[in-house]
Amino acid sequence: MSAVYAAGKTLKTSVTKQRIKNIFLNFTRAKESRFLGYYKHKISTPVFREREAHYRETVLKPLEEIPSLSQRLAEINAPDPVLDKKVDIGFPKEKHRKVTIKDRLTRRKNIAELSDEIDLDQIQNDWMMFDGPTHLQNIADHYGIFKHLYDHGFFSPCVPLRVSYDYDEDSVSPVYMGNILQASDVVTVPHVSFKSNPEDLWSLVLTNLDGHLLDPNSEYLHWFIGNVKGADLKSGETVCDYLRPFPMRGTGYHRLVFVLYKQNKVIDFSQLKKASPCLNLEERTFKTFDFYKEHQDFLTPAGLAFYQCTWDESLTDFFHNVLNMQEPVFEYIEKPMYYKPQVQFPHMEYFNLYLDRYRDPKEVKKEVLLKRLKTIDPFKEEPPMPKYPCLHKPDNYRFSWQRLDILKERLRQGKYRDLRPHSVYPQEDDNHKKNYKT
Repeated sequence: MSAVYAAGKTLKTSVTKQRIKNIFLNFTRAKESRFLGYYKHKISTPVFREREAHYRETVLKPLEEIPSLSQRLAEINAPDPVLDKKVDIGFPKEKHRKVTIKDRLTRRKNIAELSDEIDLDQIQNDWMMFDGPTHLQNIADHYGIFKHLYDHGFFSPCVPLRVSYDYDEDSVSPVYMGNILQASDVVTVPHVSFKSNPEDLWSLVLTNLDGHLLDPNSEYLHWFIGNVKGADLKSGETVCDYLRPFPMRGTGYHRLVFVLYKQNKVIDFSQLKKASPCLNLEERTFKTFDFYKEHQDFLTPAGLAFYQCTWDESLTDFFHNVLNMQEPVFEYIEKPMYYKPQVQFPHMEYFNLYLDRYRDPKEVKKEVLLKRLKTIDPFKEEPPMPKYPCLHKPDNYRFSWQRLDILKERLRQGKYRDLRPHSVYPQEDDNHKKNYKT
């Protein structure tokens, strides 16, 4: 082989390999360019390799830095620092001396020594004066009391307000911080007490935040006494007489709020005064925000108490005989479930459940109600549901061997073959019944 031929062959081979390498590299770059967002054939190999190695750090954000849906919603619904700023419309809080550990130890020692002489009423009063307003304010804020009363306003209930309803001759139903009372427990006028100087003037308002039938942003005024001198409610002017709360059936719990206002002077409430008894619900429409906005120069909220009231059977008579109106009933109408069209021979379906699925729901309820009425005596109290309903054997209960024996008797099989009518021809059992064991 000559030297010229060997050199030419070597050059041809090298050129061919380089060409094939370039073609393969360009094809690979064009294929991966749609994933990386740029054309690899436009940059040199070292630069591309460096970008490919740090692609996650330079191009894509780490998964930890991508906000979740809840974080994005919280960022979108974040309150505006100017428009949504809350305003304190009450009296400033009293500054008390900070309790140290030494004071606590001393108090604990005194309580241990004088455990038989502890006055629980005094401890309750001390708690209401120091820590009670803060707890009541936080609970009222949690239930949305301030938001629905004064929009962006709030106050610290610095005047302890004690409210209770007569339950019977010996006991009462007190109003705590949002406790639940039945409608039959709040029929009569409540007892309200608070501490006051003899010269101070007060106004007491009771409203329902959730009970308006037509306007969800309005309230019903249940009680309003203004220009109360001292702590004697009888000395005040009855602007609106007391009307028992009437939460409608199906509307859940209603928030009934007592607000005690301190007055700077005697206020003329003649425009708000209602005839007694006021049974017109339209006249009792009330908005605390508008009322306070009109008299904010002369009124300052100081006391707060609220409870939750729910419907009971006593309100049916109240709507018909007192308010002279039909009782409103609210029900949640669910969309009917979709079932595929009924077939004559359903596959692997329980027979009774499949038929009940396509029956009229009213017919099913009527059937169950009639079965329940058969077990009730109108002159006796309805018995409670047994604690273990499946423990006792019902009267018509049969064991499995008894049911099988009844089945064989009906089919005239086994020992019951002689129950068949006489025939000169031999008779055999059905094929699907031959394997029953006697």
